[in-house]
Amino acid sequence: QVQLQESGGGSVQPGGSLRLSCAVSGYSNRPYCMGWFRQAPGKKREGVASIDTEDYTRYADSVKGRFTVSRDKAKNTLYLQMNSLKPEDTAMYYCATYGLGTWCPIRDDADNWGRGTQVTVSS
Repeated sequence: QVQLQESGGGSVQPGGSLRLSCAVSGYSNRPYCMGWFRQAPGKKREGVASIDTEDYTRYADSVKGRFTVSRDKAKNTLYLQMNSLKPEDTAMYYCATYGLGTWCPIRDDADNWGRGTQVTVSS
């Protein structure tokens, strides 16, 4: 299965921006969805954004219009551009794979996870 490694987290003031990256390595013998998830302390993990094999994207309502998921297939890297960040965006962010790549709904579970990168939004 593929290995996933997130980077790009950090601390930012409200209204600021961050771009998360997820380096993908290894091999899968089937297509899959890729998604970004987050979990704040004491809260349930939630799906944030997904992208399918045709690069169709979906977003949770809480981030729609502020976050953008994309990928660079040549670099085997998934991105999450986060703009207009709010304190409630503070969480550990994970990239993950799931499904078969053609229907990639926002969900709170996945099959294969990275280790995560922390995002803190605070003044």
